[in-house]
Amino acid sequence: ARTAAAFLPDPWGRPGARMYATGDRARRNTGGELEFLGRGDDQVKLRGFRIDLGEIEAALNAHPDVRDAAALLREDTPGRPQLVGYIAVDGTGPSDLHAHLAQRLPGYMVPS
Repeated sequence: ARTAAAFLPDPWGRPGARMYATGDRARRNTGGELEFLGRGDDQVKLRGFRIDLGEIEAALNAHPDVRDAAALLREDTPGRPQLVGYIAVDGTGPSDLHAHLAQRLPGYMVPS
């Protein structure tokens, strides 16, 4: 059902044609070219990996000492993007957070 939902009718194709909904947002400019506008979801691409930031946030929020969390891709140094996680905690915060994430996420998804 999820696969079928990702293939939408193609308004520019032949009758019955379908197109894949990638999550990318774009528009046609006056010259007929496509302009990339960003993503329609929380996915980012880092070192060839497509990463859903919501998965990282869910893993952060699964720690009992974390009250709320956010994850994003930052590029403080040009050409060196990195995943970062921000957490709100009650008290001093978890000392085992990195190990907690390493048990739940592949290495390329563990934020700084």
